[in-house]
Amino acid sequence: MDYSAKLIELIEKAKLLQESDYATFSSEFDNYLFKLADSSFRQKAVFTVIVTLGIYKILHPNQDIRYHQSQLPGGFSGRSIDTRYITPILRIHGFPSMAESGWLTRSLEQAAPYDSNYPGKIGDRELKIAFLKIIEKINTEIGNVEIILINILAKVHKLTIGNESRIIRLESPEKIKIDDLICLLEAQFKFNYGTHGGSKIPVIAFHTIYELLIEEIERFSGCELKPLGSHTASDRSSRSSGDIEIFKDEKLFEAIEIKLDIPISANLIRIVKEKILKFNPVRYYVLSNSNIEESELTEIDHLIKEIYETHGCQVIINGLIPTLKYYFRLLDDTVSFFDKYQEKLLGDSELLATHKEIFQRLVYDCLKQNSIY
Repeated sequence: MDYSAKLIELIEKAKLLQESDYATFSSEFDNYLFKLADSSFRQKAVFTVIVTLGIYKILHPNQDIRYHQSQLPGGFSGRSIDTRYITPILRIHGFPSMAESGWLTRSLEQAAPYDSNYPGKIGDRELKIAFLKIIEKINTEIGNVEIILINILAKVHKLTIGNESRIIRLESPEKIKIDDLICLLEAQFKFNYGTHGGSKIPVIAFHTIYELLIEEIERFSGCELKPLGSHTASDRSSRSSGDIEIFKDEKLFEAIEIKLDIPISANLIRIVKEKILKFNPVRYYVLSNSNIEESELTEIDHLIKEIYETHGCQVIINGLIPTLKYYFRLLDDTVSFFDKYQEKLLGDSELLATHKEIFQRLVYDCLKQNSIY
């Protein structure tokens, strides 16, 4: 049996497991399992690495899984197993997953055994302890590995189900005004969720509006919008020019980089310049809800002019809300945007239940002229 097949087998068992049937260990270890499951959406890499190591231990019981890299003595490549077999299956089955591998995070990729001396900064201190203790138990108690993994997967599956939200139906959707949508989106962007992941919300909003613009605006005739990728991927692993990419004749036409609570700075434009030289877009938008660094305005202007003169790409910087207001005025109607946007947002596996619950509350506040059921 290969890694994917084994993981699928355990996932199927986990989905059928009732909470009353969860295996119990010591209260201390049960707390470690709870901590891991509870953190799985915020710390996807930690969850993914645990699952990968557990599956590997089942199929290679003599391997010391603490030695998770080939360069370590007697080690193996956990990253390659994760990338090829584990992460794709987790994603297909709706579990938290990284864009490529949990080992691409700096806290987990260090070439040191996963033992009590591991130097990586893994989430909060309690999560790091739980991570290392679970690995220790998986490594030393081969007879319990499947039970441990099934319990972890069952707990996370339960959280995943709780993360699903219902679609909101408006009694009079034709009454949605541009101001209503701006109210909703601005409130979403500004809201303090107290957790990770909120930076993906404006990306989903812009991806939705570009999907409509491509259908309606002549400039985008013949263009293709690249599907929305993972927002957990680092720049070095995402292999993309920006958060949103539009292609024309198989060449990059426009790229859009979206920043939430991060001002547009000269350093950001330098990073954009590197991406432009690598990916060759015709236009590159840098959008943020924070102000431009005023002390760097002259340098920013100089960099933008330099990019245009040496490459030909137009770099356009603007605010999130002003750009949305302009784009909404170009659309034939706003109803299509709302329907598509909430479908994307509520169906996104990287956003947490908190993000979706707040969205539904804000819909009521901002679109209160409509009856919601």
